[in-house]
Amino acid sequence: MSLTYDFEQKQDVLLVRLTGELDHHEAEQLKNDWQSFLQNGMTKHVVVNLENLYFMDSSGLGVFLGRYKEVKEIGGEMVICSINYDVQRLFELSGLFKIIDTAENEAVALARLGVAL
Repeated sequence: MSLTYDFEQKQDVLLVRLTGELDHHEAEQLKNDWQSFLQNGMTKHVVVNLENLYFMDSSGLGVFLGRYKEVKEIGGEMVICSINYDVQRLFELSGLFKIIDTAENEAVALARLGVAL
């Protein structure tokens, strides 16, 4: 299975939904597409839904860390939500949960960033 992803703009929040497997084959294209949204001038915050992401390697961690830094540079916040167990374990081992906020689901993450559904 490969990676598919969807971007949705909700006010100043970019909602990123990932499905499948994020590995070194997919990381560069995701990074480039994600960056284009961060540079559009409409995005300040990011919510990443990982409910359907079943595998991620270290290159995926690099994508997240890089986008996190870009979001912080524009004064925004990143929230990761709906994390499945396997991917959650990788985030825990990497220490990214110490810097990136998490939420139970999209609704909670969006509410935290001031977006009403």
